Amino acid sequence: MTTRESPRRRAVLDVLRAAGSPLGVVEAAERMGVHPNTVRFHLDALVSEGLAERRAEASAGPGRPRTVYTARPGMNRGGVRHYRFLARVLLGRWAAADPAEAREEARETGRAWGRSLVDPLPASERPTAGRSMSGLVALLDDLGFAPQPEGGDEEAGRSAERIRLRHCPFLELAEEHGRLVCTLHLGLMQGALERMGAPLTATALEPFAEPDSCVAHLAGTAAP
Repeated sequence: MTTRESPRRRAVLDVLRAAGSPLGVVEAAERMGVHPNTVRFHLDALVSEGLAERRAEASAGPGRPRTVYTARPGMNRGGVRHYRFLARVLLGRWAAADPAEAREEARETGRAWGRSLVDPLPASERPTAGRSMSGLVALLDDLGFAPQPEGGDEEAGRSAERIRLRHCPFLELAEEHGRLVCTLHLGLMQGALERMGAPLTATALEPFAEPDSCVAHLAGTAAP
């Protein structure tokens, strides 16, 4: 359970933030009108979540130091996120532009994204088509696309010609702005392969080629 999921835990955190000085368990419980054991449980959880700090404070008289708690400064990270809404705003901005220019911008953005996600091989080591395909499939798998290479022949040394993508991490956005999101994904693959120095590239991406998947097509590039 997180602070976002627990109204009581949020209330304990609010009490800490409103206090002008560190609070002990009993003090926090009195301010909330609940049992100290309940407050202690949530205080310990807040410390574990990094939202509160616990320390020992010297007693004014004889006796053991008391344990006190303070809220950690900073924005509350337990709140609701609206990343999908932000993505829709940005895609809507692209969609309002000239369609051809918007797709080209999406592709170049994807290419830059793909280049940033892989490391190039040493100049003396040029990757094979098979190794490049494996690297691209691993990258797409890490990003949540559930890729499945198709059309290759390991015995003949022929790399896969297609990659079936069985999951889209941006599915709702792709359904709404497919021309842009899918172009972004095509650029992602192109940029990653380019950064690898691969002898192949992604030539096309068929959105929803089948009801349960999209299909990326690959082809060899001319030797430099």
